[in-house]
Formats: sequence, structure tokens, C-alpha cells
Amino acid sequence: MPPLRGTGANPEAEHPEYAGQYRLEARLGAGGMGVVHLARSASGLQLAVKVVHLQYAANPEFRARFRQEVGAARRVSGAFTASVVDADPDAARPWMATLYVPGPTLADQVKRNGPMAPAELRRLTAGLAEALRDIHRAGVIHRDLKPSNVLLSDSGPKVIDFGISRPYDSDLRTETGKLIGSPPYMAPEQFQRPREVGPAADVFALGAVLVHAATGRGPFDSDSPYIVAYQVVHDEADLAGVPADLAPLIGQCLTKDPAGRPTPDEIMTTLRPPSYEAAAFIPSQRRPAVTGAGTDAKGAVALVPEAGARAGAEADTHVGGGKAGATGGGNKRRWLAATAALLVMGAGGVWAVGAGAGSDGSGGSGGSGGQGGSKGSAEEFAPWRTALPTTGRSTPVCSPAGGSGTDSGTETGGSGAAAAGPPAALYCATGGIGVSRLDPADGRVLWSRRAEADAPAVGVVSVSGGLVHTAVPGGKLRAYDPAKGEQVWDADLSPYLGTPFGAGDTLLLVAEDGTTEALDSATGVSLWRHALAGHQRPDYALYDAGTGLAYAFEHSAYGSSTLVTAVDATTGHTAWQRRLDGMLTPVGTSDGSLVLTSMNGDAQTVGLVRYDPARGRAVRTALPFRMNEPEVVMGGDTAYLLAHGGTLVAVDTRPTGGEAVRWQLETAAGRTSAPVLAAGNRLYFSAADGRLLAVDTEHGKLLGQTAPRLRNGRLTYSSALPAPVAAGRTVFGTAPDGSVFAVDGQDPAGW
Repeated sequence: MPPLRGTGANPEAEHPEYAGQYRLEARLGAGGMGVVHLARSASGLQLAVKVVHLQYAANPEFRARFRQEVGAARRVSGAFTASVVDADPDAARPWMATLYVPGPTLADQVKRNGPMAPAELRRLTAGLAEALRDIHRAGVIHRDLKPSNVLLSDSGPKVIDFGISRPYDSDLRTETGKLIGSPPYMAPEQFQRPREVGPAADVFALGAVLVHAATGRGPFDSDSPYIVAYQVVHDEADLAGVPADLAPLIGQCLTKDPAGRPTPDEIMTTLRPPSYEAAAFIPSQRRPAVTGAGTDAKGAVALVPEAGARAGAEADTHVGGGKAGATGGGNKRRWLAATAALLVMGAGGVWAVGAGAGSDGSGGSGGSGGQGGSKGSAEEFAPWRTALPTTGRSTPVCSPAGGSGTDSGTETGGSGAAAAGPPAALYCATGGIGVSRLDPADGRVLWSRRAEADAPAVGVVSVSGGLVHTAVPGGKLRAYDPAKGEQVWDADLSPYLGTPFGAGDTLLLVAEDGTTEALDSATGVSLWRHALAGHQRPDYALYDAGTGLAYAFEHSAYGSSTLVTAVDATTGHTAWQRRLDGMLTPVGTSDGSLVLTSMNGDAQTVGLVRYDPARGRAVRTALPFRMNEPEVVMGGDTAYLLAHGGTLVAVDTRPTGGEAVRWQLETAAGRTSAPVLAAGNRLYFSAADGRLLAVDTEHGKLLGQTAPRLRNGRLTYSSALPAPVAAGRTVFGTAPDGSVFAVDGQDPAGW
């Protein structure tokens, strides 16, 4: 059909015919930022395309806000949000295309048909809680959840319109004197402390939306937005007409204090088990047996193996030598008590944790629960979980040591593959606490070294040169003896940018003036120090253990080109240097070639570049769509790109004709760690809620995932998520609850 055209002098009198490659077929609605049109992709997929109002297109501030909306919507694409298909915030008329969701808005539904029935309301509550969980997992706060931003589809509610959303860690702030949001659905802190708005504000809005759905009005009702604002801040919510079974939960969502509101996960837990009406809309969730831990008379932690049972199975665990059921609140209370005991332990020296720990600090049988004797043999595998003490919101960062126990062998090479055999030790660092050595067979803490009292979160932990290293940006680089945990040497990092880059037995540091210094990781002695020719302030992104080359890169001022330098990490000699077109970042090597990602001006990854230094030839492969900040790992000639929102794509960097994309998988994992490759066509990565996920790299299928592991039931946020460690048949994961855990890589379906 021809594009619709209006009449008159209003900004929408003339509708565009196309948005990018998409022909606009019909107008679906309009809002403050733009008009939403129905369109179709080349394959016939129905899309909802939002086109910015003409009068706003020339406003740089508005374009920045729209770009933020596009970024937020891309990050949160999931089962209960409308997935972004394409966008162009830099077009003459900026636009964004999402999957078309047939169905009315909640506002229209209630207006036409009146309040929802109790079963429908329960379904809506569960669906919106899950939507907020996914949104918050992606590190985004919606800030404008209201009935008109909820679409009701056959598969459940969909949350739309991220026009005023922002990341948790965004530097964007509300301008003085401006309130952003819709007053009837804004939380008190949005009126009082707009710069401190967090995820709990979305939960308050959820409560207000549910009251509207249940009664046809809001919990704070007035024709004046000023009176509504006063009511939100000072008055109790009006819950008259809300079903009695949901009123307490909705009332808790509308608590004035953000800390008193439930998290989306807690809301979903309260609704379990779902009614048969709700089950049709809420994906069933596997509920593995809960593990616990107790304390002995001295307050030491008794580690408990994970109950590696499948859904519905029961397992028994040993707690402090006694037998306890694998489910129930008692175990949870004992686990919390054990964690608390760890946090109040003395702050000095080397300390050992373990059930019946001996004076040598080696620990007792501890976490084996009677199964530790197997030591992860081929015949048996005993999953385990160990809670490490931590401060703040730190997720442990772990690194393995090789078979000798003195060399990790974990340098970033071309393949990114994990070690073939089990590690001799596992070293893990936690924020504000320090570094610990764990027995990879059963999770026993063999020794642990406390950090300084005022130390921030540990940035990295690595093993090279026969020593264990921890580093904090601007703080200290410390090297420990792996056997006893005694400090061998340290160095001041304040003159350097970030943390050291590990390159074999060498640690590379970049100074404020751009010079590179290389330290011997065994002694801390400087091996060489000089500036790299052509570089002002290089970054190191990759080390190839096979060639001993570290790859430095630096973008030009406007991102039109990238200077790439291959440096021998031991000698500082430049093996080769080349300026390549585009904004590129080295991510791996393959058969003598360097593979780099290519970004556009919005820092979206749009392609891959394979550069052969021997021939001086660069081959470029375009991605099927733009990806936001993907983590990349190389496996042979295949690059695996994992973007925010959980989209995982396998791309052939040396296609011989035909499609370069081998497969694409939507994991719906929100924010994720870097992926790790392992034997058996396995790829592993972690999610922000502590889940560990496994993917079959041959067919692009999700093989399994663990249950979430949150800190006190709440989602935490950090700028980066530690990658899991895969060695032999064991996969080691870390979670925001401060735990390190081991699962059987041969049985992801049983996690």
C-alpha cells in the first residue's frame, strides 16, 4: 500500500516513505519523540519502525537521547521486550526498527475492557517482573514503565520505549529543573533524587502499573501532575480493588524506600508455583537443589558440593560433617551465616578456610562431602561451590595454573581454547580481600592472602613466571609464591594506565607518556622500556603464545584508521607495523594472520578484518547486523562474537564463497562475560546474574545453563564480568554472590 500522508501544518503532515531500506506501510501510533510505522523487511518480517519527529531531527541533544534509546533497546532484547532489528540514529530522520508485536497496549486494553481478571493480572505480574529482570541484567534502568509502554501479546507482555532509559553506570544525568518520566508511575526518588535513580524505581513503576491493570486507575490519582507528585512522595498507595492475594506484593513494590522494594527475581519467586493460567505465559524454570554450608566451632566454612542433579531430582549434601536435605530454608540460613562468618574474620596475614583446617593451612576434607577422594577422575565428577569473602559487589576473578602448578599457560593465543587437562591449582581474587588458592578437585581454599584494608576491587589475577599476580589500576602489582601464598615482590602501578597486560612470562605496562615497560613476571625486573614508533598512547589487546608477539593498537583521532604494531614481548623488538583503514581492535590470530573487529562511528561492531602481514593483505567480512560491544574469541578460522543482549554469532573469517555467518544464537543472557572455547565443540560464558552457559559450537545450540547466583537475591552491577575457566572436563565459574563453582563440562544439560 502507498505510504500514508497527512494534511495540515503539524510536524507529521508529511510522512517519510522509507526508513533506511524499510518501506513504511501504515501508521501505528505517535509519541513525544516520533511516529511508529508498520513496515516489512525484505524477507516479509513485520516490523515496527519508530521515526523521529522532523522538528527534533536537527537537535544534537535529542539525537544523543535517541542514540541512547537505541543502545538501551539493543542491550535488553529478550523474551519480554521487542527485539531491535535495525536502526540509524544518524539518518536525516533518525529511526529504529523492532519486531512488530501484534496486540494492544495495556492502557488501551484497560480502557476498552476494564480491569483485568485476577488470573490475567497474575500473568501480567509475572511477565513484567521477568521483563524487568532481563532489562536490569543488561545493566539498564527503564525509568518510564507505564501502561502505554506495555504491549499485550499472545506470548505475554512486552516492554517497549526506552527513550529515557540509561545504563546503571551512565554518566548522563537529568538536567537541573527537568523531571523525566510520567508522574503517576514515577518513584519518589525520581522527584527527590533524580541523579540517584536505580533499578528499584522500575519496581515502583511496576507496582503502579499493576494497580492500574487491577482497578483502572493508579495508586496515586489526580488531574494535576503536581498533586500526583506530592502523593507519590508523601501519601500511601491506594490499593482498593487489588486482589487480596497480590495486594501485599504490589504494596511492597510501592514502598517509599527503594531498599524495601522486592527485586524482579523476588517477585517471580513469590509467584511460584505459578497458577495453571500463568504457566502458559511464563517459561518454566529449572529449580536445582539448593546447596548449603555451615560453620564449625571456629567459624571456618564447611564447603558443600553442588547437587549436580537434573530438574526435579533430589540430592543430599553433607554440611559440616552432618547430613542435611538439599532443599529448604535451613540450608540457606546456614549458608548466609557461613558467609557472614567469613566476612568478620581477622584482616591480617595468610588465612586458611576449610572444614577442619589444619595448622598448615591446607584444609581438611572440606568441600568433598565424602566425594573429594575422586579428585575429578574420569570415572567420577563431584561438582562443588565455594563462597569466598568479598567486599562491595565484586565477582571473583579466577585463573588456573598448569599441570606443574607454577605456570598457567593461559595467555591469550590465537584459538582462545582452554587447557586440555585439569589444572594443578585455581587462583581467585575478590574485591577488597585479596587472592586465594583453591584445590580444583573439591574447592578447598588452601591459602588466602588478604589485601590492604583500603584496597579497591581486584582488577586481575594471573599466573606466569612461576608466580601468582594480582593488580589494581593505580594501586599495587603483587606477586605471590603459589605454594604458600607469601608475597615475593610488588610494584607501584600509579605511573601506569590500567593493569599489566600478560604476555607469556612478561608483564607489559603503558605509562602516562605512552611508553611501554616490560617486567619479568618472575622477578619484577624491567626487561625493556621505550616508546613504540608512531604511537602516542597504545593499548595492548592480544598476545599470541605461539609466536611470542603482543599486539598493540591505537585509533586515529577521528577513527578513520588504526595503527597496529606486533611486538616481541620479551625483547621489545617490533616484528611488523601497519596502519589499517577503519576503527579496529585485534581479537585473535589464525594461521599467521591477525583478526580484528571493525567498528562504526557509534562504536558498534560491523565487521571483521583478517590481515596477513606476510602478504600485506587485508580481507574484510561484513557482519549481518551491527553488534554492541561484542566479546570475541577465535577458534581456527571462526570468530565467535557475543554481544550485549546475548546474541552469539559464529563468523568464518576466511569464507571461500557463500555466507560467512555459520550460525546465530539468541541466548537472552543480557550482559555477559567474554566467551571461552574448550574441547568437544564447547563454548562457555557467564551472565550478570551468575549463570554459566554452554553452547555447541558445531551447531550453534544452547546445551545448558546453571541457576542464577545472586548476592542476597539481588542483581549487582560491575563494569566487566569475569570469564569462566575451562580445563579438561571441568568448567569453573564465578558469580556475584562471591562464589566460585565447578561443573562437569561433559554434562551441561545436568547443570
